[in-house]
Amino acid sequence: MRKQIAGIVLCIGLSAELSMAQAPVRLTLQDAKTMALESHPRVLEAQSEAAYSNQQIIEARAPYFPTIEADLTTSQGNSLARIGAGALSASRLFNRFGQGVVFSQMVTDLGRTQNLVASSRFEAQSTAQTYQATQYDVLLEVNRAYFSALHAQAEVRVARETLDARQLVLDQITTLANNKLKSQLDVSFVDVNVSQAKLLLLTAQNNVQVALADLTRALGSGQQSVMYDLVDEALPQGPPPTPDALVGQALNNRPEIASFRDARDAAEKFFQAESDLERPSMNLIGAMGFLPIINNGGTHIPAAYEGVAVNVDIPIFNGHLFSARKEAARYKVNEADQRLRDAQERIARDVRAAWANATNAFQRLDVTAQFLRQASLAVDLAKGRYDNGLATIVELTQAQLNVTQAEIENLSATYDYQIQNAALQYSVGLLR
Repeated sequence: MRKQIAGIVLCIGLSAELSMAQAPVRLTLQDAKTMALESHPRVLEAQSEAAYSNQQIIEARAPYFPTIEADLTTSQGNSLARIGAGALSASRLFNRFGQGVVFSQMVTDLGRTQNLVASSRFEAQSTAQTYQATQYDVLLEVNRAYFSALHAQAEVRVARETLDARQLVLDQITTLANNKLKSQLDVSFVDVNVSQAKLLLLTAQNNVQVALADLTRALGSGQQSVMYDLVDEALPQGPPPTPDALVGQALNNRPEIASFRDARDAAEKFFQAESDLERPSMNLIGAMGFLPIINNGGTHIPAAYEGVAVNVDIPIFNGHLFSARKEAARYKVNEADQRLRDAQERIARDVRAAWANATNAFQRLDVTAQFLRQASLAVDLAKGRYDNGLATIVELTQAQLNVTQAEIENLSATYDYQIQNAALQYSVGLLR
């Protein structure tokens, strides 16, 4: 008996746990956006790229600071011997062990490092704008997936209500047919409608699964089996009468435009830095240390050493290397200019197209609402006429089909406008 009771308790616990695991998670659109911005791999990738670009600024700025190295050197050679071949250098050999430091400091390169730092800063700003643009892309994807999932879930509710309504009519007409008050032909017509409603429900349920999978992907979540209880959003106001003002806002707000501008400025600064390669540069070099162990065959060498030098490097000829790098940088500037121009024209077109789509979707709201009202009125009239023997079953079933279509069209118009409005906000650079 105790084992049976324990088994029953275990089964109840497992059932409760399974029920909790399958319970839908309540999710608002704002929660979905926050989740995506925190965990989507594309956002995290762009964030890492922006952090990498910031480190490039530090690398470009490094020549402003001195370079200091500590050295420990030991050597062995036969005393008083000389190196007879090889590079031009001090040729004398002797045994020694020394320690010291060597430092170097750039005095000036006549603006090259300054332009390289400026170029790196613009590149970092461009990457930061790309990071923001990636966030916008992910937010648009979340909006589309969220409203598509809401649409699919609403269609399931409509399909269930349609099936219940048609099943009720089927039950009523079947009862009347059994009492010889209606024909079996009427039952057959209504039965076909019920079957169509079942197929509609199956299709709607499948669409929900697909839409939730798309939403999970848009959120950047690895949990593919989560069921979400989505919260409806209020319908936004309609778009403005013309898109001209929106185009101007987009050219000022879109992070892609800012990214291309910064990339163009970075290319310009890099061109200036490459032009500075033909200028002289000056460096300060110094060394100091000790020689505690030395054997030079009796010649006196101080146990400590120090030295400092200034070196001026004046480019004269290097096989047109610097001029080629300068021209290559100039072409990069031209490329960045054209890329910026192309982006401006493309975004202006996108804004006008998004405005047209949002306007059309907004206008469909009133049309589909009127369609639904008329279809609902028609089905009520057809039901009354059929009950009074003034209409055939064909008229009633056609009215039922019309009201189902009207409900689906009304749902499609509602969620399509929300998706198109999000696309319009994205194209203008106002999607948050």
